[in-house]
Amino acid sequence: MDPQSKKILLVEDEDFIRELYLRQLTQAGFLVKSAIDGQSALETLKKEQFDLLLLDIMLPGMNGLQVLREFKTQNPNSKMITILLTNLGQEAVIKEGFELGAQAYLIKASYTPNQVVNEVKTALSGGQPPPPVS
Repeated sequence: MDPQSKKILLVEDEDFIRELYLRQLTQAGFLVKSAIDGQSALETLKKEQFDLLLLDIMLPGMNGLQVLREFKTQNPNSKMITILLTNLGQEAVIKEGFELGAQAYLIKASYTPNQVVNEVKTALSGGQPPPPVS
């Protein structure tokens, strides 16, 4: 897998975390764009195609699950991989994320930025990232 040919949309409202993941993913060779909320994420997804969506759930206005639901409704045949990256660990939220088509659900507090990059690489190379660490 050549990271330079893979485009990622990172959706995270917290500046520090967004910049941290943006830097790590860019250093790994990925082409990364970011959005700070659900509405701007959907607008970006309408304009461009991405290989992977790294999506926080707790966002201002429209939450990440609503973003994913809206995107899947508008693009039912999309092959874009979705990884939910959040600190929400409730089973019902995790279940809903997978039902909406997320391939992985990562708990932020359980993963270092380097581990998140490795999960992204695994997902983009066709492997499934492991289930969330409790």
